[in-house]
Amino acid sequence: MAYKSLLTVMTETTQSDSALAQVVALATAQDAHAEALCLGVDRSQTGYYYAGANALILQETLNRANAEAEEILAFAKDFFTKSGVRWSAESGVAQIADLGRHVAHRARFSDLVVLPQPYGENRGVEAEPIVEAAMFEGHTPVLIVPDSAKIFSKPGTILIGWNESVEAMRAIRRALPFLIAATQVRIVVIDPPRHGPDRSDPGGMLSQMLSRHGVKCEIDVLSKTMPRVSDILNRHAVDTQADMIVMGAYGHSRFREAILGGATRNMLEQSSVPVFLAH
Repeated sequence: MAYKSLLTVMTETTQSDSALAQVVALATAQDAHAEALCLGVDRSQTGYYYAGANALILQETLNRANAEAEEILAFAKDFFTKSGVRWSAESGVAQIADLGRHVAHRARFSDLVVLPQPYGENRGVEAEPIVEAAMFEGHTPVLIVPDSAKIFSKPGTILIGWNESVEAMRAIRRALPFLIAATQVRIVVIDPPRHGPDRSDPGGMLSQMLSRHGVKCEIDVLSKTMPRVSDILNRHAVDTQADMIVMGAYGHSRFREAILGGATRNMLEQSSVPVFLAH
């Protein structure tokens, strides 16, 4: 059981090294095919009318996006060629309002999409829509790789953020190739409910299910000693020297998370280890 089609989406070259390195490491370990979609983003928004804009200005923005796409394609080709893995790369231009359609189409035919952290310094506005398009329209799990993350080919310790949600269970099932290969999987339950069928054994049923796949599980029940669940997960990841965190994405609406914040957004902003997400 392995991921055989690995996709990364690139809209620039300065923040893509970690994601590309992770794709190469996984492709090497799992004998998979690595693919890069290299997009130049046309930010002119030609669907709207700007007073004073003319065809020359619009053509200039298109030419700039084409040049960026070719530059990104050359970068990806050079990176993959040096790696020795099976690979393919393709360039294209997309308007920022239509970016999701192109990403979703490619993601739909991939086993896993590997992307850089969408929030942080020097991140483009297109980074977040790319993550969401892969998950929501492409229906594909996403592995987010922070710039400073340790690249792995086979995960040692994996944390599962378990809150009994549909999203969390879907992420766990999609992450089974990683979980089976891991040296240790820690099911992290934060402030489990005091009432309910699993109150006496939080995480027990999940541990049983995973153990039947040969996954080596432990259950960590943690108190909510910090205001945000994401802070506790991140601290526990550091304490246990985890290689990856698996969690469900966007239990609340994306609009609510964008305005008020939420565990998914906070994890994508702050995690120092790769985060595996599915919705």
